[in-house]
Amino acid sequence: MNKIILEDLKEIFDDKIIKWENFRNKSFLITGAYGMLASYMTWMLIYLNEFENYNIKIYALGRSLDNFRNRFGKFCEKDYFKIINQDINKELDSFSSENLDYIIHAASKASSQYYGIDPVGVIKPNVLGTINTLELAKEKNVSAYLFFSSGEIYGAITKPLILESDSGYLDPMHFRSCYAESKRLGETLCACYRHQYGINTKVVRPSHTYGPTLDLINDSRVFSQFISNIVKKEDIVLKSDGSAIRNFCYISDATRAYFKILLDGEGAYNVSGTPECRISIRNLAELLSKKYNLNVITQERTLNNSYIENVHKEHSQLSIDKLLNLGWKCNYGIESGFERTIKSFTE
Repeated sequence: MNKIILEDLKEIFDDKIIKWENFRNKSFLITGAYGMLASYMTWMLIYLNEFENYNIKIYALGRSLDNFRNRFGKFCEKDYFKIINQDINKELDSFSSENLDYIIHAASKASSQYYGIDPVGVIKPNVLGTINTLELAKEKNVSAYLFFSSGEIYGAITKPLILESDSGYLDPMHFRSCYAESKRLGETLCACYRHQYGINTKVVRPSHTYGPTLDLINDSRVFSQFISNIVKKEDIVLKSDGSAIRNFCYISDATRAYFKILLDGEGAYNVSGTPECRISIRNLAELLSKKYNLNVITQERTLNNSYIENVHKEHSQLSIDKLLNLGWKCNYGIESGFERTIKSFTE
């Protein structure tokens, strides 16, 4: 297990706002389990078994056995770890004789590179996959169900502080709305299954989350590419004017939020860092370049302005008051969080 990840897991466990005992002898289904966000929750359950003897059964669902092995290594062979190798868009028929206590549905094509080339493939796990996991949640009468949504569901909005109850404009007739609109429908499905069947559904809306489980090869997001540049000791490449402002959150902070919401949350939650973790792309590039003694090279590209892509307008930020009211706090700022992330790839 990566040293930084192990340190993070211990710190997460030491957060006493989370009643970890509730998970002892329980079973989890995690879809998208080797993905950037859900893999940290999976690692946390592995930690509870390996270091605290929690006897948790982990059902990890995904389409690539190689990805599971690359992510979790020897832990894939543990008796408590069962890989469900299937497409989330198909009915989940592997659990007829299994008990389930919690379902975490995080399987999704989240990268914007898919919006133009496979918009239908983007929609399916957020709609069909959500229906399939909610049907299973109903059948198994789970204690709680957590849906991974996105801050993109807010659409084009000009409020300075975006609350969970806010909603902005999205063009349903544009193919690039595939992600945001399907996440919106996924949330509505959660609300409907809660209303009609009494399923204890919760929703998280992560901001830009980073950490040791980033895919530096395939992740096209700019901050991931910055980290890749630093790991390779290359100059940082900025492919825009860098004026866009983003809400960042280090993954261990985010993971603590996800588990707290799974146990004690109600409705939907923005999961982001504090206002100090909000920074422009250019300022992030300059901060990192100075820290690691690199140059910033600007390669501006022409953007297609026919679609409203900037879901968080330049002077908006996500409200995390609802999350703070659960007792959660942010432990890592921009500099400390990125430093840990980079160490995880270099040490």
